[in-house]
Amino acid sequence: MNIRVRQGDSFWYYSQLFNIPLPLIVDSNLDVNPNALQIGQIIRVPGYYVNFYTIQPGDTIWVISNRLGFHPDMLQLVNPTLDPYFLQIGQRINLPVRVENPIVQGRRAYDYASLTNDINQLIEIYPFIVNRSIGRSVMGKNITELQIGQGAKKVHMNGSFHAHEWITTPILIQTVNEYLLAMTNRRTIRGLDMSTFYDSSLLSIVPMVNPDGVDLVIHGPPNSEPLRSNVLSINNGSTDFSGWKANIRGVDLNNQYPALWEAESQLKPSQPAPRDYPGESPLTEPEALAIARLTRESNFDRVLAYHTQGKVIYWGFQGLEPLESKALVNEFERVSGYRSVRYVQSFAGYKDWFIQEYRKPGFTIELGRGVNPLPVAQFDEIYQENLGIFLASLYM
Repeated sequence: MNIRVRQGDSFWYYSQLFNIPLPLIVDSNLDVNPNALQIGQIIRVPGYYVNFYTIQPGDTIWVISNRLGFHPDMLQLVNPTLDPYFLQIGQRINLPVRVENPIVQGRRAYDYASLTNDINQLIEIYPFIVNRSIGRSVMGKNITELQIGQGAKKVHMNGSFHAHEWITTPILIQTVNEYLLAMTNRRTIRGLDMSTFYDSSLLSIVPMVNPDGVDLVIHGPPNSEPLRSNVLSINNGSTDFSGWKANIRGVDLNNQYPALWEAESQLKPSQPAPRDYPGESPLTEPEALAIARLTRESNFDRVLAYHTQGKVIYWGFQGLEPLESKALVNEFERVSGYRSVRYVQSFAGYKDWFIQEYRKPGFTIELGRGVNPLPVAQFDEIYQENLGIFLASLYM
């Protein structure tokens, strides 16, 4: 929601008036010097949007604000030219509306368009989110990173490396929505103060690493050639892509990392396939390369790669994982009920590469249990299981 600066206004006053933590207002207006506000300057207030109200007989600014439960000066700020002493019946004025319910409804088939729409709405309501493209998929779709927080501890999460594991994306983005709601409404989640998390952590999320693959699983082959013919050929002519893990070129993005890639490639398909083909060499695919580049630039303290299924957490690689990883995975187990596994005979994954390169905690979280793609009927259960992992990754 946008307002205009008046004589004597300050960020601190806006924080008190709208009951929004001051750091969120500051971070929503990074292009503004809070110590030198200019009259008429536009300021973004997070956690609100503007609705409309038609003046009724007997209405005054004070009657309206009292009935709707907010301070009269909030009405004045969103109606800067309004004369409170000369309201006209039928006149339409702006109303500030606090956002108290989630925007994201993740319990549905969740494709790239769904994600894009939800991200656009979230950054409109919560302008302190940093939103940027870290690269593009084979088909040119943006691979989006969201950043939330200003803390020293850098936590990265990603979802939908694998196309038919797309339920990880709405799990992550709905969790982010709950986090944002708690901060702007000064609520706790499971008794924890989210403002503390915002101050102590920088959360980085890439909710959909493989947008082309997700759309392929949900909608079927693209209309454009030669991609349509290629994916049908790789899929043996079948139009059922429910078992497809790879990107649109038939490369498994989580077998693309230079962490015993050669050993992995000896065990996997030698040409493009719906699943498991590691490519001709590491990091040939733009989606895998975008995540690698982001990781190299960001100095993350820990990473969580979300997959399905099995209710298991993989956390080691070749004895290179730090001692901190054990304490973290023990807490993840406690809050989720998932089982931790240190080593597995599978290499070249993002988590493997992160541990190998940085000797920091890396985790592959296998959400839910069943046959991929997991049914959306599992969404609520998975959501609650993951919520504890999400919180633990930020507070520990």
